[in-house]
Amino acid sequence: MARLILTYGLISGLIIIAGIIATLPLAHSPGHSGGVLLGYLIMLIALSSILMGVRQHRDRALGGAIGFWPAFGIGLAIAAVASVAYVVAWEGYLALTHYRFMGEYVEQTLAAKRAAGVTGAAYAKLAAELEAMKVAYADPVQRLPMTFLEIFPVGLLVALASAALLRNPKFLPSKPAG
Repeated sequence: MARLILTYGLISGLIIIAGIIATLPLAHSPGHSGGVLLGYLIMLIALSSILMGVRQHRDRALGGAIGFWPAFGIGLAIAAVASVAYVVAWEGYLALTHYRFMGEYVEQTLAAKRAAGVTGAAYAKLAAELEAMKVAYADPVQRLPMTFLEIFPVGLLVALASAALLRNPKFLPSKPAG
């Protein structure tokens, strides 16, 4: 089962990493919005490997039947592997770009707010909040869990849905050998 968890977790992680890398140029293009939504859509698609992994375990190792809790446990484990792969890849990206991400994010956010007409106390408050976030993000003890929590809740939801669906042996039944 460990092999199945690692395989499907790494497949999911690699899909997420490839998707994020492919969309990085969009994040730096002016006027682009929806980057967060696109990122979570990529995560959701990639984390569908949880459904495939749990289904494979149900059909090959358990003869076509699995309970909710065992299915949920396998799904969570796959999500955890995918999330760790995402964190490792993100840390690699940050290192390759000399940890400029958060500084650029803060600059772009403040520029967008200035362009939208935000000034005075509201702007100063936002700038202070973003600066505090930038300081926190510079600390790996805070950044690593933040990055993990970007993706893991999506995996948790997919694991829940997969366990609920796959506990029914009629949902995506295995094909009889023929």
